[in-house]
Amino acid sequence: MPLKLPGRSSAGASVPPQTLQQWLLDTQKRFRSARLAYGHGTHNALDEAAWLLLHVMRLPHEDLEASLNRHLTDAEKRRARILIDKRINDRLPLAYLLKEAWLGKNRFFVDRRVIVPRSYLAESLHAGMHPWITDSSSVKRALDLCTGSGCLAVLMAKTFAGARVDAVDLSAAALAVAKRNVSTFRLSDRVRLLKSDLFEGIGQARYDLILSNPPYVTSRVMSSLPPEYRAEPALALAGGSDGLDLVRRILQKAPGHLLASGLLAMEIGHNRSALERSFPHVPFTWVATSGGEDCVFVLRREELQSLEKDGQRFHSKDRGI
Repeated sequence: MPLKLPGRSSAGASVPPQTLQQWLLDTQKRFRSARLAYGHGTHNALDEAAWLLLHVMRLPHEDLEASLNRHLTDAEKRRARILIDKRINDRLPLAYLLKEAWLGKNRFFVDRRVIVPRSYLAESLHAGMHPWITDSSSVKRALDLCTGSGCLAVLMAKTFAGARVDAVDLSAAALAVAKRNVSTFRLSDRVRLLKSDLFEGIGQARYDLILSNPPYVTSRVMSSLPPEYRAEPALALAGGSDGLDLVRRILQKAPGHLLASGLLAMEIGHNRSALERSFPHVPFTWVATSGGEDCVFVLRREELQSLEKDGQRFHSKDRGI
């Protein structure tokens, strides 16, 4: 994605769509007219239509071009109409309607108990966290804070085959979804799910790698979210007035849970400027992602500890803690 179709449909306005290409163009037109919001796996009406129709036809994405002239069966047409109508009328993310979300080639079960997976951290995991981690076998213990559906915990376990992963979330409902995904990927022996408010429930455990995609949506943005985003659990989105409430807490406690050469990687949306204003002496390293260089940062344990030694304070009323 994004998709491009070769030419236009031959179906006229009064002729019901028959082929996949005709259905794609017709659905794209309906989605555009409905002014839907995207961002839960796709970014435009055509990609959204393709995801829905390929799901209905049980076709992999790579077969799209070769299948454009294929006719939908009557059963597929009925199913497609139901899903298209629900997407328009209910304004739910398509991932909830299909009960699936994708990170790369990995499919995860999702429903309204969790936000739809869309983390830029997945891109770094696909690259093995290179260049910050050059030997995957060096990661023995890893932690996923605010795990939600468990997608990042699963990717961590797949990326670092010798690691044991703790996956933490405050929501018992989210952990039930994560348990299903961990089981689907047959990782229950290496991924431990824990109900905890960030680090509170993990004792003195220390890790080689801590990843977190915490709630980071600002209060102003929360008040103006489109229906598709309001359908997600607010607990997993709302990050306080400047979006950094949980980020501050994680930065405060992370040094005590990282091993000597441990790495913290965190996604914070597009809140780089606000974070750097709050912590002007922290040597954040910003990761290039498909969303830009203001979404994900990495820090070594010594980079956090050095700030403590220099007298930098994490507790501050004017920083919202």
